[in-house]
Amino acid sequence: MTDKLLIFEALNGASSFLKDNGREEAAARILLQHELGLSHAGLLASMRDEMENEVYKRFWTNIERHAAGTPIQHLTGSEEFYGRNFLVNRDVLIPRPETEELIEEALELISRNLPAKKIKIADIGTGSGIIAVTMKCEIPDASVTATDISEKALRMARKNAGRLKADVEFLQGDLAEPLGGSEWDVILSNPPYIAYGEAPELSDSVRDFEPHLALFADNNGLALYEKLARQLPKLLKKPGIIGLEIGYTQGAAVSGMLKAAFPEAKVYVKKDINRKDRMVFCINI
Repeated sequence: MTDKLLIFEALNGASSFLKDNGREEAAARILLQHELGLSHAGLLASMRDEMENEVYKRFWTNIERHAAGTPIQHLTGSEEFYGRNFLVNRDVLIPRPETEELIEEALELISRNLPAKKIKIADIGTGSGIIAVTMKCEIPDASVTATDISEKALRMARKNAGRLKADVEFLQGDLAEPLGGSEWDVILSNPPYIAYGEAPELSDSVRDFEPHLALFADNNGLALYEKLARQLPKLLKKPGIIGLEIGYTQGAAVSGMLKAAFPEAKVYVKKDINRKDRMVFCINI
């Protein structure tokens, strides 16, 4: 290694290394942009520039860590979600595109069923705060409260709310328990829903680096939905909306729970962009 290594040479070497280790080659570009502080366009314009030895060493250390399983987001410390940058670490789940679809459908249902109303929104099991903070940013007049059992997760959620100037109330406690005594127009949640027996099937980047408290649940992943189905009837206003993210095999089970809890409501399962069952919505009118 010399001080005259060019950026494109570093990128090509890292991409090949990741491919040889079963990782996505595109991760090399993301990590290089992070190390150099460049946009994608800026990186392309700098390909023939020389790369300092110390910068290369830091970059290559992250390449090796990612090859060993560390998620890119833990190396960069952030992830994009719904057009905004959120901080993440090992205490919270990394935001997924599927959750953006939960937000999109919730916003559509709110505009259709709760127009011209200052609404109260609850996000149960907020993690990094992506749902609560995004809803507050998208509907600034809404009153938004978020819960999580993990104080470490709430610490990260508060940081994200502060960075994005979102006035969200955060409460520590198990699922909906901190919300008792109030009623809500909209209740959203992406709870843990993976069965413990599915752990071997997960990628090592998920299984070994993301918090198990936010991933796994008893009763084949359905335990927390069962608890929510008992808690939510006392918390949801009429008219009111519930939106839950689910595992792709859980549509029938979770929709059945909400139909039993809200027999007069409209309950439906919505597929994600990959045509898999991914959300259950309940419109209690």
